[in-house]
Amino acid sequence: MPAAQRITGVLSPVVTPFRKDLSPDTDRFVRHCKWLMNHGCSGLAVFGTNSEANSMSVDEKLELLEALVKGGVPASALMPGTGACALTDSVKMTKAAVKLGCGGVLMLPPFYYKGVSDEGLYRNFAEIIERVGDDRLRLYLYHIPPVSNVPITLPLIERLLSKYPGIVAGAKDSSGDWTNTKAMLDAFAKNGFDVFAGSEVFLLDNLRNGGKGCITATGNVNPGPIDNVFRNWRGADADKLQAGITATRNIVQKVPMIPALKAIVAHFGNDPAWKTVRPPLTELSSAHEAQVITELKTAGFSMPGL
Repeated sequence: MPAAQRITGVLSPVVTPFRKDLSPDTDRFVRHCKWLMNHGCSGLAVFGTNSEANSMSVDEKLELLEALVKGGVPASALMPGTGACALTDSVKMTKAAVKLGCGGVLMLPPFYYKGVSDEGLYRNFAEIIERVGDDRLRLYLYHIPPVSNVPITLPLIERLLSKYPGIVAGAKDSSGDWTNTKAMLDAFAKNGFDVFAGSEVFLLDNLRNGGKGCITATGNVNPGPIDNVFRNWRGADADKLQAGITATRNIVQKVPMIPALKAIVAHFGNDPAWKTVRPPLTELSSAHEAQVITELKTAGFSMPGL
């Protein structure tokens, strides 16, 4: 099986629905993923930060991944998160994703130990690539230092690209620092390294500088307008379109993001079960929920067909 065509555009780190007993709700998950693919997402970065991925086991994630493919979501549109603190967990997840034909994997660094060297991180990623041992692998590095506290530096990217060209396919930059994203683009975009902004706030700037799209939390609830920026970034209205999606993002991120996204899906989908999060996270307070929903409605926000 040849490697899938690379994903570009808007990807959502899909929020994971849980039942009352806190087990993953496969049916709701598949339905939401299909809605996303039908309403603007080019791909799905399942098991990302906003998926509560690090609150789930490898087996739980693999069950959901297989259910998506069986449920009709194209494997080529999937970029599951496979990075873990345990090297063997990363290998198991990544092998399974490649076997299913996923378009790529999004890989966190091992994040428990802080202050580790680029040499240590290089050995981690290299060991995973070697153990997976499949040229179809497309690995996207996940740079999210505000959460992981383990940065992926430009010299590390350069070394990995030199050793594994084609396999090391790109990165998601969730640093929140446009200067860093721009540095990635300037250094590597011309060499076939696909850079995705970690928020739609930077989508237009990213595209104008050679980036490939964004992998963004708010893609869970606002995929259509974000995709509209991606599709029309060269147009005369691009800045206006960008301002619109930034305004929506600013409403949502005033409160804790993960429970906010779930509250929005619950409200606009008339499905209160969506509010459930796994500990240690907690649901939004009633005041925060009312604030977000009211501000979104005032801004004319909707989720058609949910």
